[in-house]
Amino acid sequence: MGGLVTTGHRPEWPQADDWKDLPVTVAGLGISGVPAARVLAGLGARVTVVDGGDGPRQQAHAAELRALGVTVRLGDGASLPEGVRLVVTTPGWPPSSPLFLAAEAAGVPVWGDVELAWRLRRPLESTGEPAPWLAVTGTNGKTTTVRMLASILGAAGKRTAAVGNVGVSVLDAVLAEEPYDVLAVELSSFQLHWAPSLRPHSAVVLNLAADHLDWHGSMQAYAADKGRIYEGNTVACVYNTADPATEELVRAADVVEGCRAVGFTLGAPGPGQFGVVDGLLVDRAFAPDYHRNAAELASVDDVRPAAPHNIADALAAAALARAYGVEPRAVRDGLRAFRPDAHRIAQVAEVDGVVWVDDSKATNPHAAAASLAAYRPVVWIAGGLAKGADMDELVAGAADRLRGAVLIGADRSLIRAALARHAPEVPVIELPDGQTGAPAMAAAVHAAAGLAQPGDTVLLAPACASMDMFADYGERGDLFAAAARALA
Repeated sequence: MGGLVTTGHRPEWPQADDWKDLPVTVAGLGISGVPAARVLAGLGARVTVVDGGDGPRQQAHAAELRALGVTVRLGDGASLPEGVRLVVTTPGWPPSSPLFLAAEAAGVPVWGDVELAWRLRRPLESTGEPAPWLAVTGTNGKTTTVRMLASILGAAGKRTAAVGNVGVSVLDAVLAEEPYDVLAVELSSFQLHWAPSLRPHSAVVLNLAADHLDWHGSMQAYAADKGRIYEGNTVACVYNTADPATEELVRAADVVEGCRAVGFTLGAPGPGQFGVVDGLLVDRAFAPDYHRNAAELASVDDVRPAAPHNIADALAAAALARAYGVEPRAVRDGLRAFRPDAHRIAQVAEVDGVVWVDDSKATNPHAAAASLAAYRPVVWIAGGLAKGADMDELVAGAADRLRGAVLIGADRSLIRAALARHAPEVPVIELPDGQTGAPAMAAAVHAAAGLAQPGDTVLLAPACASMDMFADYGERGDLFAAAARALA
């Protein structure tokens, strides 16, 4: 693919006076709802927050916001307050929520926190334009990629932050007293759904696999929301050559004239791509004379851990950074300085020749497949809430790597059935219903230890969400690590 010659719309951002006395409803007291309500109240809007819950967490947030003059309705997440002109939603509320249906019927727009932040951007004194957004989405790898990107931008001397669905609140970032030069923005499909005006400098869709279909309603709708990230890109739409669906989203995007399609691959890159040659990450998209030459960026060993999907994430981050104009040395230095977050392919113990790896963040089959591909042989701890996902492709692809499997959680039967179809010789241990938290994870770890042999890896890559047994994926991973270390 060459340059994409279409046009993009760049909306103006509103001034502070536009919000004075504007009646706005914020849907939800979640991690993004509270900052949204606080910011809107600070702009002078008349803010009403609605939330269907009425527990201690909601009560505490309600008290904080009421002190700022915000009206809070707890136990009521369905009715649209009278006279409201705008609804700002937190990402978790699905489009089918009664509040949004009422807003649509009344002709009231619904924005997410990302849309609000985009509209509130302030021009930089140096350029007269707001700080550019380098945006990242995908089914898996978003957080790793956006943190790698922020590390690279920091190594280039830029004031930056990883924001959006990770790290700093995107609202806090755009309104920071000391402005950022450029933002590395992680965006979920939920956030993209509610961000119609978003127009990043450059963006990437890392991969596409079935996830959150209960929220979006279909794979087509999920992919369409992911593809919104490419709308209005000005310099580069970065895509994964191993995932044709991401390239199709680029082809469908309406971008600024001259914006380029840039692929990344784990193999040798062609012109206009990033890839790997002789253990080196290289750029054949922004290098001088890129049709014949490549710019060396970093060594594969600069990516830690150097699992294939981490290298792919590093290439995507490098492509966005180079699209912004970062020099090759900064890519290397940023990757060397980067440290992955917890619960992402983290080795947590080695006991009697068996390595224990926590990838609790692998909350869907696509993520679990990437983890399983990095190890052999594996005793796999899996299960939880499947969110409507199918497990057959995952199990079929990993069957020859499995020493055994320990299954936990509400939807473990889906994985058990897939194992019976595609890996019937693999021994399977199932935890009974009723156990949760630390006792459940301790039982799973002891079962896995009984299956493992020296040289094996015990891998927690559940392919499922955690909330049926644990507070979140972080608690699940922490308990796994503690139970594995206790074996010593």
